[in-house]
Amino acid sequence: MLKFEQVSDALMARMAKEKEDGSYVRLAFPNESATRRHPSEDDKLIWRSAFMRDIDKILYCPHYNRCADKTQVFSFYKNDDITRRSLHVQMVSRIARTIGSALHLNVDLIEAIALGHDIGHPPFGHTGEKYLDQLYFEHAGRHFYHNIHSVRVLDKLYPYNLSLQVLSGIASHNGEQELEVYTPKALPDFETFDEQMERCYTDRAFAARLSPATLEACVVRISDIIAYLGKDRQDAEITHVTDASAFDESPDTAGTSEIINDLVVNIIENSYGQPYIKLDHEHFTRMRTLKQDNYAAIYNHFAKQIQPDLTIRPMMATLYEKLLSDLLAKNYSSPIYKHHINDMSRMDNKRSRPYESEEPNTLVVDYIASMTDDYFIDLYRYLFPDKKIPVEYKGYFD
Repeated sequence: MLKFEQVSDALMARMAKEKEDGSYVRLAFPNESATRRHPSEDDKLIWRSAFMRDIDKILYCPHYNRCADKTQVFSFYKNDDITRRSLHVQMVSRIARTIGSALHLNVDLIEAIALGHDIGHPPFGHTGEKYLDQLYFEHAGRHFYHNIHSVRVLDKLYPYNLSLQVLSGIASHNGEQELEVYTPKALPDFETFDEQMERCYTDRAFAARLSPATLEACVVRISDIIAYLGKDRQDAEITHVTDASAFDESPDTAGTSEIINDLVVNIIENSYGQPYIKLDHEHFTRMRTLKQDNYAAIYNHFAKQIQPDLTIRPMMATLYEKLLSDLLAKNYSSPIYKHHINDMSRMDNKRSRPYESEEPNTLVVDYIASMTDDYFIDLYRYLFPDKKIPVEYKGYFD
């Protein structure tokens, strides 16, 4: 029988008193301290905070729309009940805002980081990310990470003048690395941030060590893990990749709610009024075990089903070479010009140099990373009509 944990009576009483008399510890990042590359180009409004403006910019970014048709875990399914990237992003935002509100943090900063954290994800989830990283490194000696590319989307492809605090939170959200304690490490300025981002392209170890600069970014980072633990189990059961018997904890709706509730409650219990975000050892171990079980029962098992080395990888490699060839040949009728470069070039008036002048491999990577799953397949079919698509979608009645 499910048993949802609760915040202790002692902490509940403290929270109620401090909320009433305003005596809680002020740990939220202040709106007035938001840092921008071009401060004069962003209006300061009393009714619309700095991070509220960042939220709106992210929501209206064309790449944000595409998260609705990008794989979270399960590719090649026609099933509206399976989580797509956009729903995952909303779940991260909701969980993180719940924690942030209880801890009196800046929930607008939290929401901006959460909504933008996966906007640079390529098609086919982490499988697509792995192959795009390999291709980029083989051709240009540079790595591809979706978190670093999310920053590029919102800072370079679309020069939105987002705050340093939002961009650094997006860069450091790495949901593949869980910690018992997340302590923010202050980031002084954009110059330091830009140096970090450039180093991530060539230093794999450094990219994995990026630290959140605010408590709000710490909250988003752990919420990213919490959001997918239970939901991926539900999706695995829907797709029949596995069933409830593969897990010690139920993948049904109530089971997912219990996982989220218990981890959120424990974070609040151990982090309230503290300059860090913390799980106790028992709950950290539970979270880590849940994740390990997901890898064994879901992610590795699903990879065996679709055999990405024989499907996604050769398609992406073939598409990469074709787009790079078209770019080097200045084939202006190619989709990389008509569907990508021409659109990005419309914002050249906000850049220091034309978008098209960037290194060719970077342009190809930008384009592929922007694609939804369906667009990728359609483009492959369009460019290579005589090649058989080596994957089959599972429909509603299959």
